[in-house]
Amino acid sequence: MPASLRLPPLRRRTGETVGEYVFRRLRQAIIVGRFSPGMAVTIRGLAALLGTSPMPVREAMRRLVAEGALELLDNGRACVPIISDSRFDTLIEARILLETAAARRALPCIDASRLDDLRRLDRVMWDVFERGDIDRTIDANMAFHRRLYSYAPNDVLTPLIESVWLQVGPYMRAAIQGSREHYRVDRHTEALTAIAEADAAALVRAIAADVRDGIGHLIAHRPLKASIGGVPITARRTVARG
Repeated sequence: MPASLRLPPLRRRTGETVGEYVFRRLRQAIIVGRFSPGMAVTIRGLAALLGTSPMPVREAMRRLVAEGALELLDNGRACVPIISDSRFDTLIEARILLETAAARRALPCIDASRLDDLRRLDRVMWDVFERGDIDRTIDANMAFHRRLYSYAPNDVLTPLIESVWLQVGPYMRAAIQGSREHYRVDRHTEALTAIAEADAAALVRAIAADVRDGIGHLIAHRPLKASIGGVPITARRTVARG
């Protein structure tokens, strides 16, 4: 396990068991790209990193394997799966379908205060992006999306969305590399404008484009030939934002 591996800070919830906290922290770390594709991890290594005993780590790894975030190897090791081109394409299409639906459902519930909160989160993301902090840029970007979708009533889509994030998360760091060179359109600004104007169709277009553009730089370095919604994703070269 790489000595450089660092997990993002995550506050332990009141009444949360050590096992639940370890699982949630590892899961979030995978979602935001702290684990790279193909990275091998061990129970003892993660336990040392988390400052806990091996038992909760073992259980957390078992649950992450069940979610498709890890693959079991041997001798108590696991690794982050390397996704095939066709599966990666399908996961991105699933993101677009789920996230546009969540955004559309959230729109009627976003008042001026919530819109200001989304704008604040977007400013935070831009601030760390301009400072070249990749880890915090990914964290802030995911926080923006999660907060937007959480405003939907009876939110049942966010857990499904996070299950997809969990599988593509290890590729986010690679996707954001070189984003300054490939950035073209600020899709978050488009989404915020659509929310302010209560324009559901424009919001759906902005979120779909944000996800699609977010993988553009990565797709340019992978031999994917598929399209999403009739748009060739290999042709897009933009910042990894989605």
